[in-house]
Amino acid sequence: MEPVFRQPGKCFRPFSQTAQVTCRGCSLQLQKVVTDFGADHAFGKVPQKLHEHYGITLSSSTIRRITGVHAQRIDDTHRREQKRPDKAGCAVLIGEMDGSMIPIVEIDEDSQDKRKNKKLSWKEAKLCLTHQPGSLTPRFDGIFQGTVKDAGQCWFDCALHNGFGKNTYLHAVGDGVPWIAEQVEHWFGAQGDYLIDFYHLCEYLAAAAPYCVADKDAEKIWFKQQKQAIKQGNRHQVMKALMPYLEPLSCKSKKTPVRDCWRYLKNRPDQFNYPKALEKGLPIGSGEIESAHRYVIQERLKLPGAWWKPEQAQHMLTLRINRANHEWDTYWAELRMAA
Repeated sequence: MEPVFRQPGKCFRPFSQTAQVTCRGCSLQLQKVVTDFGADHAFGKVPQKLHEHYGITLSSSTIRRITGVHAQRIDDTHRREQKRPDKAGCAVLIGEMDGSMIPIVEIDEDSQDKRKNKKLSWKEAKLCLTHQPGSLTPRFDGIFQGTVKDAGQCWFDCALHNGFGKNTYLHAVGDGVPWIAEQVEHWFGAQGDYLIDFYHLCEYLAAAAPYCVADKDAEKIWFKQQKQAIKQGNRHQVMKALMPYLEPLSCKSKKTPVRDCWRYLKNRPDQFNYPKALEKGLPIGSGEIESAHRYVIQERLKLPGAWWKPEQAQHMLTLRINRANHEWDTYWAELRMAA
């Protein structure tokens, strides 16, 4: 056997080099396992799961650090396209966007007692999706730190990944928040239409119904008639039915359900074209994005007692989106190739 010559000041550790393990470090495969658990469970519960499944003991702080490193790396390498497509693209895309509130803690780093000088608040994370009609695998994107225009860019990038082209029509559905409709106009222009979620509108009608009829039976009939009218595109007919019961503008009560419903219909004249959507077999509800908020964002970022720093919330959101888009294995394969 040939002698091994050691360089001065360096230790020769053939097993550590082969296994890619450093002192007090974790192999890439173990990092993947830790990040896998950390992406889905509270950091405090991961040590038990790690020991139960793999017989390995790590502290929750180490698990938090490893998960945070890879979440940040995924976020840093997540690039979005802004170029307009030059290909025809698919015929139709369905798009939805909505916001979800998550708990945030902001700490004054210059303060001597950081426990007392911290601010707790709830801030909105924006999530979007697109997919072709009939597809069961939507593509997601989202943002926590950024403007509404940045959220629109996420939506546009989603559409590009799913085949959006210069001849593609985007059917967008949302709950009526103005900034969502503005992003459809800004990023998709004449190639997109924005439709108010039908079931969100029904909540306004249901709130107004008791003030427009005398009894419960008549209330159900009235509510059914207005839903049918709005589905047929008769927005003005519904507004006319509400007119006699509008609360006066001088009303000091905060509860004005009839006027709220009437104003909701009046201020969005081009966003109730349900006949067009139904004729093309396209959805009139945004339940898909509301469901996605639960399993993409809330299952991890809205755990009881969990508060996130703003940058940590952004990194974890991108990590969750990476997994929802089935890009998890691709990320780790690229790390192994780089190693």
